[in-house]
Amino acid sequence: MAKIIGNIRPEDDYTHELGPEANFNESVYFNFFDRQQSRGGFVRIGNRANEGYAEVTVIVWNPDGSAYFNYAKPDISDNDSWNAGGLTIDVQNPGERVRTLYTGEPLFMSNPLDMKDPGKAFKANPRRPIKLDLIHTAVGPLYGHVGKAGDGNEFARSHSEQHMSVAGTLTLADEEPIRFSGWGLRDHSWGPRFWQATPSYRWITGNFGDDLGMVITTNGDGVGRGLFQQGSELIRMKSAVLTTEYLNDSRYHSRLTADIVMQDGAQRKLTGRVMGYIPLRNRRSGANTYVGEGMTEYTLDDGRVGYGLSEYLDQPNS
Repeated sequence: MAKIIGNIRPEDDYTHELGPEANFNESVYFNFFDRQQSRGGFVRIGNRANEGYAEVTVIVWNPDGSAYFNYAKPDISDNDSWNAGGLTIDVQNPGERVRTLYTGEPLFMSNPLDMKDPGKAFKANPRRPIKLDLIHTAVGPLYGHVGKAGDGNEFARSHSEQHMSVAGTLTLADEEPIRFSGWGLRDHSWGPRFWQATPSYRWITGNFGDDLGMVITTNGDGVGRGLFQQGSELIRMKSAVLTTEYLNDSRYHSRLTADIVMQDGAQRKLTGRVMGYIPLRNRRSGANTYVGEGMTEYTLDDGRVGYGLSEYLDQPNS
C-alpha cells in the first residue's frame, strides 16, 4: 500500500454517496506520457448524476502533434461507478493500482487548434476508432484532503492526487496494439463543482521517473506553490513563480518557466516546452471557461528531462 498523506483513506478511491447539491460532481482524471514515443494524453470522467449526465474527455497526442479527441455528455442516473461514454475506470487496489479502459471513435485532428471552434471542428474532422487500455501503478504517496459540507467550496471540496507509472496498450484503428510505457498523475475530486467557480489557475504536472514527480499550482498571475514527489516523500515548495510565453496574440501557451524556492531556501528552475496543445472550454449558463491543455516536455535545473501536462484555465473576463 502506498503511503497516504492527509485525511483521505484508501476507500476514498471509490465513488462516494451522491451529495444533495444539484451540481455534485465526482471526477477522476489520469494523464499519461511515454517519453520514448513522444506520445501522451489524458482521460477524465466526471459523474454529475443529479444533473443526469457524465462529462467524458479523452485526448491522445501523437508524436507529430496531431491528436485524437473526444468530449461527450452521456446520460447517467447514479454515482455507483465511472462507466460512461466508452470510458471505464476500475480501481483494482485502492491507493495503489487503477485500470483505465477507453473504446470509441474520437475525432482525429491533424491540427488540434481546430478545437478553438468546437462546432466546426466536430464537423470538419473524421472520427477514427481507438482503444486505450492502461494500468496505473503508484510510485508515490496518495495525498489530499476531505472537505466539509457547507464550506463554500464549489470546485474541489475533497481532492486527492498521486504520481503513477503507466503501462498498457494503445490500438489505433485496425493496426497492431502499440505498447505504452511511462508515467503520469492521477486526480480525484468529489463535491459540488462549477468550472466557473475559480477565477483562473495554472496546473503544471510532470514525472521524471519512478523516483521524481512534481505538481505546481498557481493563480492566473503565475504566483503559487507546489511540491516534488521524491520516492515516498513529498517535498514542499515555499513558492513558485510562473512565466509563460504564448503563441502570437493568443491565450495558447507554448513555453513556461517556473522559478521555485523550496522550504529550506534552495532555488530551483523548471522550464517547459509544449509539444502538443488543444484549446478546450466548458460552457454553462452562457459563460465559456477556457481550458488550454498542453503535452509538455520539462527540464529541471540539473538537466533532467520529464513529461507531463500543463493546464491553463481562464474565465472569459480574465
